[in-house]
Amino acid sequence: MSGHGEAQPMISGRSAPLSGVAEVPGDKSISHRALIFGAMAVGETRITGLLEGQDVLDTAKAMQAFGATVTRHGLGAWSVQGVGVGGFREPADVIDCGNSGTGVRLIMGTMATTPITATFTGDASLRKRPMGRVTDPLALFGTRAYGRQGGRLPMTVVGAADPMPVRYALPVASAQVKSAVLLAGLNAPGQTVVIEKEPTRDHSERMLIGFGAELTVEKGAEGHVITLTGRPELRPQTVAVPRDPSSAAFPVCAALIVEGSDIRVPGVSQNLTRNGLYLTLVEMGARIDFENPREEGGEPVADLRVRFSPSLKGIEVPPDRAPSMIDEYPILSVVAAFAEGRTVMRGVKELRVKESDRIDAMARGLEACGARIEEDEDTLIVHGMGPGGLPGGGTAQTHLDHRIAMSFLVAGMAAKAEIAVDDGSPIVTSFPIFEGLMNGLGAAIRRG
Repeated sequence: MSGHGEAQPMISGRSAPLSGVAEVPGDKSISHRALIFGAMAVGETRITGLLEGQDVLDTAKAMQAFGATVTRHGLGAWSVQGVGVGGFREPADVIDCGNSGTGVRLIMGTMATTPITATFTGDASLRKRPMGRVTDPLALFGTRAYGRQGGRLPMTVVGAADPMPVRYALPVASAQVKSAVLLAGLNAPGQTVVIEKEPTRDHSERMLIGFGAELTVEKGAEGHVITLTGRPELRPQTVAVPRDPSSAAFPVCAALIVEGSDIRVPGVSQNLTRNGLYLTLVEMGARIDFENPREEGGEPVADLRVRFSPSLKGIEVPPDRAPSMIDEYPILSVVAAFAEGRTVMRGVKELRVKESDRIDAMARGLEACGARIEEDEDTLIVHGMGPGGLPGGGTAQTHLDHRIAMSFLVAGMAAKAEIAVDDGSPIVTSFPIFEGLMNGLGAAIRRG
């Protein structure tokens, strides 16, 4: 499958009980950051477990375009010869970030305080996504950005020649924006401060400290106050990327709703800023055991045992949990369709500016498969139909969104009738082995 080529319809039918071990790929968020931080260090960074999805490969190409040497040594094993903070050269061509909002926003931040110019683009989905939430705070450093109407790609970014440190309070909970500002602050003098009212993914903070940056996080009246001292010399590291909890969500949720299933998912990140889905599933009655907790690559991980859970109950998901599970609401809405009662998801308006309007995409797709849905700008409510109760038989429009495609393919595994998706090609951007892994566990997913 290719996220940049022709549409690839896919169909998922009722599955036999899932069994076996689901070896999901490395964490996408950490994979992006390992490449970017390695490019800013002085010397060679070694990475194991790197996700080799198209999104991350596009970031690797971008780091090469900015002057780093990026080498693949084997499956998931890569090295980056960095150029140091402020050492990026001007790229000779347009930087294509494909489908990745994380990639483009973090890379913009990384180059924002170096006096070079770069032009960014992406696929049709990424070109619809707003970049102003990143370019506005970057402008405080002295960076200039010129894009399409509404602050959309293609966009040319001119790095600040004499950057100044900034103090910036995040208007929305966004790890991408936070990280972009911190990355820009690396090449600004003095201290750059980011304030977030609600905690978001802290991979950038953990990795900055690991690479030798001077960074503190304090909790105050304003929220989390993150202070970064600029212009450090970052030291190269050996980074072991844990398995992606967002990718693990698909086999985990499939096992919960497919009768008779019993699978294991080893080494999944349990970072507290990423585990909202798993807390929610347990509250709904999911049979998930978290075994052998440990730390790998500076991140907490555990092995999961997941079994069919016929007693799932709809719940009201706390709105303040949204930042820790923002990418998992699509697959949670599928699980909700097989639970008893209503599942209410509030505080999720951020889903409307992801790879697609994910609230609308899930609502329309689930309705096409026989579910009853309520929604408003900031809320999605799914009326559950019990184990095996979703009629299915519909076709979901994915809008070039990998998580929408995978969510409906999981739904088809437990629905009464097959479920089709109009285009499964974007799955390669984040989970290139999804089809083979799921079918290896017992799924019945095929190309249309």
